[in-house]
Amino acid sequence: MIKATGIHHIAVMTGNMKAQIEFFTDVLGCRLVGLFDMHGVPGGIHAFLHLADDCSFSLVQLPGTGEIEKIIGHTHAGSGAGNCAGGTMQHLAFKVDSREDLLNMRDRIRTKGVNVIGPIDHGLCQSIYFGGLEQLALEVAWSDMAIDARAWIDPAVLAKVGICESEAAAFTAPDLYGGEGGAVAQPPYDPAKPHNVLPDPMGAAVYTIPDAVIWNSASYAKPPVTV
Repeated sequence: MIKATGIHHIAVMTGNMKAQIEFFTDVLGCRLVGLFDMHGVPGGIHAFLHLADDCSFSLVQLPGTGEIEKIIGHTHAGSGAGNCAGGTMQHLAFKVDSREDLLNMRDRIRTKGVNVIGPIDHGLCQSIYFGGLEQLALEVAWSDMAIDARAWIDPAVLAKVGICESEAAAFTAPDLYGGEGGAVAQPPYDPAKPHNVLPDPMGAAVYTIPDAVIWNSASYAKPPVTV
């Protein structure tokens, strides 16, 4: 079955790249593994912080990012219980492999002078909560077993969000698509479908460019430092 197998990286905007790198390396122990000019984005800087094999936390800084006003309840939730605009990140949860590791991570964060709430037992995980720079809402969580959908999908909440029984059955058992080896052509542009917001004159025209041309013109595979 063709499906995503995990999180490769999550990207968070920052107006102060150095301060965020210092916070996440010092407070959380994330190892800096990449810092380079963002490919194809003039003035952009991209950082990667290692979490586990094939799993990273990414930071992006663009010209003017630091001047964009942060408004709790709009651009930022401010906490794991706060509201913010659809499509924005509400909070970022890292994982550890045991309850002992969760408590030790709480100790680590507190030794850096950062306040931490928890652990709290949510049943499907246990979590600690704290704030990051630039009003990031952060969490570290541990689960001792896989989530059992039979216990954790509430029929009352399915009804609350408008999911009927047949839809729920489809959502819990997605189609077993096996892939076609990259042979599927780009579908015609449909404004009703989701798209990246691209500047004019690029816009919808980018979707008419052959895949091979995108590969050859937009790829930046060479690292900035020769080793």
